[in-house]
Amino acid sequence: MGKSHIKVKIKKKKINIKRIIVFILILFLLYSLTLEILSSKISNIYIINNNIVPDKDIIEELNLKDYPSFYKSIINNKKNINNPYIKDFKIRKKMWNKLYIEVTEYKPISIYNNQVLLENSKLVDNIYDINYLPHIVNDIDLILGKYVENFSKIDNNILYRISEIKYDPTEVDKERFTLYMIDGNQVYITLSKIEKINKYDKIIQKTEGKNGIIYLDLGDYIEIKDWHKN
Repeated sequence: MGKSHIKVKIKKKKINIKRIIVFILILFLLYSLTLEILSSKISNIYIINNNIVPDKDIIEELNLKDYPSFYKSIINNKKNINNPYIKDFKIRKKMWNKLYIEVTEYKPISIYNNQVLLENSKLVDNIYDINYLPHIVNDIDLILGKYVENFSKIDNNILYRISEIKYDPTEVDKERFTLYMIDGNQVYITLSKIEKINKYDKIIQKTEGKNGIIYLDLGDYIEIKDWHKN
């Protein structure tokens, strides 16, 4: 007897046209949505932590004054702000086309030679009319680096209460300064002890409202003075 051959029928796979159409539609919608987000303009710009540089200057530096699209603002992320007062910045984007620019500024320490002395030891033009900083009244070029390093440690609420700063070295102490306070007190201090001035409010409690000379360079004592006597 001869062998019988069994024929196997191979079913052809039907292409699901509906699924393909749905998939293409989803891809198209995603593409359209992405395009819409990238091309849509920024609705609001928020500048954070800037105390010196105005919002408009930062916005102009980043080419954002016309509220461009998110795509262009992403490119601007890589741009530096060419402002000597700004140390760094970060751009964050949030829902509803909101842009947040977080700024870190250099701390201004003093007015020296009619310019603003910053914590990075740079002297810059006082373009923002900063009038709350103490004025250095004499030459500190020989000790400028140490001055900046140490006076940067003074809390702002104390620093801004100093009217004038005089480099006042002695034979014993080449790093001594005299601070003339807005309230009428006079403080002698050396750079190695500069952070003691941050306790100024506690120190002047001992004067009971009278003015005097506060020695924070050697000895830590207060000498009450009647400035009206000759």
